[in-house]
Amino acid sequence: MHAVAQSAIARPAARARASARAANATTSSHAFAAAAPARANAARARATASAARASLDARSTSSRASSFTSNASLANALASRAVKTSRGRVAVVANASAAAGNPVTAFLKKNPAAETAAYFALWYYLNIQFNIINKQIYNYFPYPWFVSAVHLAVGLLIMTFFWTTRLVKFETPDSEFMKDVTLPSFLHAFGHCLTNVSFAAVAVSFTHTIKTLEPVFSAAGTYLVSGTVYAWPVYASLIPVIGGVALASATELSFTWLGFSCAMASNVAFSARAIFSKKLMSRMSPLNLYNFVTIVSLMFCIPFVFIFEGSTIMAGIQSAVALKGQKEFIIALLKCGAFYHLYNQVAYQALGKVEPVTHAVGNVGKRIFVIGFSIIAFGNKISPQTAVGSAIAVLGAGLYSYVKNKYADQTKQIKSD
Repeated sequence: MHAVAQSAIARPAARARASARAANATTSSHAFAAAAPARANAARARATASAARASLDARSTSSRASSFTSNASLANALASRAVKTSRGRVAVVANASAAAGNPVTAFLKKNPAAETAAYFALWYYLNIQFNIINKQIYNYFPYPWFVSAVHLAVGLLIMTFFWTTRLVKFETPDSEFMKDVTLPSFLHAFGHCLTNVSFAAVAVSFTHTIKTLEPVFSAAGTYLVSGTVYAWPVYASLIPVIGGVALASATELSFTWLGFSCAMASNVAFSARAIFSKKLMSRMSPLNLYNFVTIVSLMFCIPFVFIFEGSTIMAGIQSAVALKGQKEFIIALLKCGAFYHLYNQVAYQALGKVEPVTHAVGNVGKRIFVIGFSIIAFGNKISPQTAVGSAIAVLGAGLYSYVKNKYADQTKQIKSD
């Protein structure tokens, strides 16, 4: 009975517990179901956040890539600029090294006075060689008009070589230039031929003595052409130059009117040539100017050969070949012509550096050396009078340079060109 009672009591309790569990399960199920949308929203939020982070990472990566590309472009541009700058610097350094590579050229560019002195020294040397060989030819072949033409013809060959090898840059002249160069060319041809006639007629020392008057003619010519007037001490300083060289060569004087008059006329021609050539140097380099002067001068010289020596020139050539041999005779003419052309080219370079009167005085100094070396070459004795005269001439040339520089501010231009 008691057991039945307990069983009866236990069954309602079990049912209550089962109902409670079912209620709990239902409640949990309802709660889970109610929480599902929240979980879905949370998942979507996490997915959105992940997408946002992925997008941000992608943009960051793109930005970094773009920045890298930009930086790379900038780096390339800077590198290119650096290369160009480096190349420019290398080019400048290379040019500077090229200029500095020749110490003689660098020195002369820094010292214009030394460059002018070098031109004068080379001019003197070439002229001495020309005068000695030239006089030796006249001792057995006295045809100065023909020899003068040969001098210019050899010069034509030399200038052609310089132009074709581009050692000297060719400058194309216009018709106006060729018209203006005709007068200096005629004066050059006339003066050259007359000087050679004097060389053939009298001693070298006498011809050069007369030609010391060239600075006087140059001073007069610059006044007549351009109206340039120097201070009177400048003109006075020319006197010892002329007197000294005249005294130095007095022991070799072998006066003839032909030699004297031709040397004097050549002074006039060469002084005028220097003045008119100087006016043309602003339009063409001195080397090319002299080359064109040579070409036109040769055209003037050739008729003189036929006029004065045409009837006897063949007999003279045959006699010279019989005496010296064909090869030696031709070589002597070619050497003489080469020295003549080269010394005149250098003389034109010197003229481009100085005034015509200074150039003429340089001619006087050149004659001192020519006279001295001709005395040695031809065995002439040197007297005390010659030594004294040479010293006076050298001192006179130095005096002229000093006086001309001192009174440079007193040089006047009384009329226009």
